[in-house]
Amino acid sequence: MTQMAVLPERGVVEIGGEDRVSFLQGLVSNDVAEAAPGRAVWAALLTPQGKWLADFFILSEGERLLLDCERAQAAMLAQRLGRFRLRAKVQVRDASAEFSVHAAWNGAPDMGAGIAAPDPRLPEAGWRILAREKLPANATLADWDRHRLALGLPDGSRDLEAEKSTLLEGGFDELNGVSWTKGCYMGQELTARTKYRGLLKRRLVPVEVDGMLPEPGATITKGSAEVGVMRSGRDRRGLALLRLDALDDTLTCAGATLSPRVPRWFARETVPAS
Repeated sequence: MTQMAVLPERGVVEIGGEDRVSFLQGLVSNDVAEAAPGRAVWAALLTPQGKWLADFFILSEGERLLLDCERAQAAMLAQRLGRFRLRAKVQVRDASAEFSVHAAWNGAPDMGAGIAAPDPRLPEAGWRILAREKLPANATLADWDRHRLALGLPDGSRDLEAEKSTLLEGGFDELNGVSWTKGCYMGQELTARTKYRGLLKRRLVPVEVDGMLPEPGATITKGSAEVGVMRSGRDRRGLALLRLDALDDTLTCAGATLSPRVPRWFARETVPAS
């Protein structure tokens, strides 16, 4: 049975105007031209130095693009994007008050409900839905959290650090969050260099927790060596930013034992041979 949850911590930024696609295309990590009715694009806004600032799903409706983003970042995102308008014929605004954001999984939602598109990261991730009002839900935010943790999907600032994290650490390459063919965008140089020169040293990895779930930011150790840091979690699952040489080991964190569970979608060349 399809499960649907309201995501109250998500907001919406609207980009309208005839230059909306070309305007956003030069700023974000993925190919904005791929966004169409029934097709969402996952992308990130980076610093000029290539560090993560925000990520969002881009949905298309009529003469506007709708960015499904963290509600707490919506005003910042609208303001930052607005700085690059120059002579582009676009309007950028925080439209969070006008929409409710939903996630659906384990089946397709009612196609008449809101603006819907499959989650572009993984088929198992489900669907993203924007609606003018809250739709009937049969699952909770906690249910959605467990689902995305089981898949190893990052949840914005809960798992990534503004102006510090890189896209490849967060799995954006394998999860369809980066276009390598669309041309230049802000922060592209570091992202490309990290990929093509094999500079990736850490990855955001699902972990199973034996013991009390550690707080985000807690240090993870392998013996006496620090090998990572805990990110988001719920119950006995979490995500942790780990050194690549620690993915096959049993680790400790704040009195709990962590066992990395490398997802099948990971690019194998980034994972040490066992």
